[in-house]
Amino acid sequence: MNISAPSSTVFNAPAATPQRGQAAGELSPEEAEQLRALKARDREVRQHEQAHQAAAGGLATSGAHYSFQRGPDGVNYAIGGEVSLDVSPGRTPEETLRRARQISAAALAPAEPSGQDLAVAARAAQMARQAEAELAASTDGSVVSPEVTARTPLLIYAEPLPAQRPLIDVHA
Repeated sequence: MNISAPSSTVFNAPAATPQRGQAAGELSPEEAEQLRALKARDREVRQHEQAHQAAAGGLATSGAHYSFQRGPDGVNYAIGGEVSLDVSPGRTPEETLRRARQISAAALAPAEPSGQDLAVAARAAQMARQAEAELAASTDGSVVSPEVTARTPLLIYAEPLPAQRPLIDVHA
């Protein structure tokens, strides 16, 4: 399972060469704007992936991987990225519940989670519901059908809020 920043197509252009009429090292106004946008995107992508990495802890199977685009200055800038996580269930329902909570925290760690991040958090919530159902069945002898827990709405909050005010209501 990967958690990714939204990315665009990777473009590896040859090192920038001055246009006719430009001195070496000078950028046209269009190139300067492109460079500004690439630098901003690079910062955003790296912060996004670092947030995932920090929250994932031991569930991260590798460091962040980036896709790059070469700027008009010849430097490669990150335009997308991903952090791979181990999303397998634990050996016990309790361990599965802890893992699901950490996966969800890692997915929702960036300031602006992507659609992929929200999908990973939704899958983690489903994993948590299944573990909770197993725990409930083992403590009171009742069996909760996975179909019933799968229809339970998933509420994702950016920060703790009262139950009546969900930021996102995703039905698994």
